[in-house]
Amino acid sequence: MRKKLIAGNWKMNKSLSEAKVLMNEIKSAVSKEVASKVDVVVCPPFISLSAAAEIFVGSGIEFGAQNIHYKDDGAFTGEISASMLRDLGCEYVILGHSERRQYFHETNHLINFKVIKALEKGLTPILCVGETLEQREQGIEVKIVDEQVTMCLKDVCAMDMQRVVIAYEPVWAIGTGKTASPEQADGMHMEIRKSLENLYNATVAGSTRILYGGSMNDKNAKELLGKQNIDGGLIGGAALKADSLLKIIEAGL
Repeated sequence: MRKKLIAGNWKMNKSLSEAKVLMNEIKSAVSKEVASKVDVVVCPPFISLSAAAEIFVGSGIEFGAQNIHYKDDGAFTGEISASMLRDLGCEYVILGHSERRQYFHETNHLINFKVIKALEKGLTPILCVGETLEQREQGIEVKIVDEQVTMCLKDVCAMDMQRVVIAYEPVWAIGTGKTASPEQADGMHMEIRKSLENLYNATVAGSTRILYGGSMNDKNAKELLGKQNIDGGLIGGAALKADSLLKIIEAGL
């Protein structure tokens, strides 16, 4: 039985003072009992990670970052290494998010380097994959997602896959006015499991947690999380309100 995971991606939102308020609200809303039944991860901007380490200690809520560099250190102005995050007590990192791919031109090859570095340093990667509207209209969505999974997990062994989480982002359904039905979401999650089975084996495919990253909220969470292949959510806007996030978490119980 795969344990549900709800990860809040704050993106570039909340100042440090605002982040502290929201973190404390989340800590008050999510009891230790709930956090023991559903893995809860908060991913704020880099400047608020130290605050997360202090506020969430002993709460059962974990925290993660939104990106890393694939090198340990060096002349990479503006970048953050996996070692720096681990030193803070960070457990998770979001990699290959559609916004990183679109706005910062991150390739599967680069994301693969980051996945390997995250695993090497003890971070759990939340690897994002997903197709655009153009790719879906061309009928190549399964091919695109399979390529992303295959290339981003290159040289990742079956044992390390125990620590990898995948998030499916239907880019075509985010901000386009179109929506992905629970059945469409579950269907692509099933295709991702087929890719994992081809890469590894049925055990890896069946045990890997696959999150839905297509605008999950407190209204659609229960139906989405009730699907066989959907193991949680990578939450955007709804993660910026403690009461909305709690409702999504409770939908996974």
